[in-house]
Amino acid sequence: MTCPLKKVSVHIPFINIRYFIYTDFNFRSRTSRDRRGFYMMSNNNYGNQTEWNSTPVTIIGAGLGGLTLARVLHVHGIPATVYEAEPSPTSRAQGGMLDIHDYNGQLALEAAGLMDAFRGIILEGRQAMRILSPDGTVLLDQVDDGTGGRPEVQRGELRQILLDSLPAGTVRWGHKVISIRALGGGRHEVTFADGRTVITSLLVGADGAWSRVRPLLTPAIPQYTGESFIETYLFDVESRHPATAKAVGGGSMFAPAPGGKLIIAHREKGETIHTYVMLTRPQEWFAAIDFTDPAAATARIAQAFDGWAPELTALITDGDTTPVLRPIYALPTGHRWDRVPGVTLIGDAAHLTPPNGEGANLAMYDGAELGKALAAHPNDIERAITEYEQAMFLRSAKVAAEDAEMGDNVAERLAYLFDGALREERQ
Repeated sequence: MTCPLKKVSVHIPFINIRYFIYTDFNFRSRTSRDRRGFYMMSNNNYGNQTEWNSTPVTIIGAGLGGLTLARVLHVHGIPATVYEAEPSPTSRAQGGMLDIHDYNGQLALEAAGLMDAFRGIILEGRQAMRILSPDGTVLLDQVDDGTGGRPEVQRGELRQILLDSLPAGTVRWGHKVISIRALGGGRHEVTFADGRTVITSLLVGADGAWSRVRPLLTPAIPQYTGESFIETYLFDVESRHPATAKAVGGGSMFAPAPGGKLIIAHREKGETIHTYVMLTRPQEWFAAIDFTDPAAATARIAQAFDGWAPELTALITDGDTTPVLRPIYALPTGHRWDRVPGVTLIGDAAHLTPPNGEGANLAMYDGAELGKALAAHPNDIERAITEYEQAMFLRSAKVAAEDAEMGDNVAERLAYLFDGALREERQ
């Protein structure tokens, strides 16, 4: 299939497929050539200083960003304590697949000294990608030849590597933050739900979209983007759902359509397929669906995909788990703040965007860069934070600008692009 297509940058939820689209549909990764260069140019050489004359760094949130920060600090001999609201590391499922990019996420793991452990959890073949039309026609079938620069891993396994790399007691589980009070001089008092408090001279918010730390820096609040995902799983797909397993292939599958519809499926470990069904609808539309009644909710969502190929709709109708609604929120594009002594943010707390394959990577990279900055300036916290924040603002703005190129409705754009190509091929 060949057709003249404009070269564009495509940004797809939950997986980064920024590739150049050429006339023969041959996708080429930009990561090693373009994007790693950008990150390396903005990556200051912070050195290996280990002196630290302050109280332990206080990190709120034991996600990938917060744990990467704690690990990099530990590598440099800087004490840190991570406070996490969840009661234990296994109290909640840790999401699905992550593609860890060679231009940011892997650089963070290098700084943390964990690349060997990372390589041990890579799922081979998962960089394969397919794009299907609603009738099941294969528009793109890209194999994983090992050169994509974005190997896939399970989020939970990556988090466990980070947890295992920290000294015992670094993470304090069951510490839900209920308030934070500025004490002056860059010091803050954090109060937890059980009444305990901690006072710190450096507070880092790694606590995600609804950060309790963010209000210390900015009044910005995440807003609904107009898109929501419904999350489902299929198990034992080779024996129970062979047609769907074939349609998804060995890696990721995208099926876009006009009207703000998109089905994304990831092949996880074993015979498991993890699906995100995207719909562009107001929140009121979803509020009218009773998600406490799985059968009714599934039927209502499936109606939006009436007429699609059965091997695709089976990802919705045959789900082995209760469908989970996940509204998508984002902070304002170009979100930033003026310097406030003794506090900063990393990851989604700092620059929440619609899912684009960069979130976990940027969070880890933020954590690594902040850790290296603090190691370089152990007696000047404000200088370290200022250097980190200025570089972080540039990074996040660059990603936001690339998102803007694609427009607000990813499914609509992708469907238009590939449907047009398919129509031309059929003529």
